[in-house]
This record gives sequence, C-alpha cells and structure tokens, in this order.
Amino acid sequence: QVQLVESGGGLAQPGGSLRLSCAASGFTFEYYALAWFRQAPGKEREGVACITVNDGAPWYGDSVKGRFTISRDNARNTVYLQMNGLKPEDTAVYFCAADRVKYSFGVPTLTDATWSSMDYEAWGQGTQVTVSS
Repeated sequence: QVQLVESGGGLAQPGGSLRLSCAASGFTFEYYALAWFRQAPGKEREGVACITVNDGAPWYGDSVKGRFTISRDNARNTVYLQMNGLKPEDTAVYFCAADRVKYSFGVPTLTDATWSSMDYEAWGQGTQVTVSS
C-alpha cells in the first residue's frame, strides 16, 4: 500500500523558516521522483519543488526559487522541503507526491518542463503552513 505522510507544518512568522517532511512507504523509494505542491484557498494547485532520482538536480517553482530547498534521503524513505524566508503568500496546504520515473528510449520523461503538470501516482494528505505575524 503506497503511503505518503507529511509533517512539519505549522505557524511561522514572515521571514521565518519551516522544514516539512514526507515519509514514504509501500514502494521502492529510490526509483521515484518526489515533489511538493501547495494549494491556497481559492487558488489552483501550484508546483513547489521536485527532485528526481540518481542525484538529479532539483527543480523549483518560480515563486520559491532561492528560498526553498528540496532534498531526499533514500535510506529513510523521506523527502524534505526546507522553507526559508517565508512570506504570507506561502500560506497553503502543502502536499507531497511521488511518481516512478519513466523512460522513453532511455531518456527520462520527467523534465523541468513537465514535473509540475504531470499526474503523480501517490499523494499525501497535506500539511498546513501558515505564515503570519
């Protein structure tokens, strides 16, 4: 049974930091790309960050570049999102997602252009992040 469980959300002040974790189970973690998405009330879901397999370079949404860092620990089956320089507009429910990396003629189909819009196999239940003074 594929399962993703997020933790680490909460209340932070503007300029502050939070670290989200997503613990995975039920699949071979090292073969999967992991991503973070967020959704604020009344807004569409937004891709925050993605990290693929084999130490590939991570990708980020434009609104979080330079402030957020995604990382993965294959030994712990966990993906992290370090959020620094938080802004009120970062307030949202944050979800982690996982998808097995697929290949076409030996080339990964997951790219910087596709990660934020593709369908993912598994989703977590979400964790609330609120940035407010």
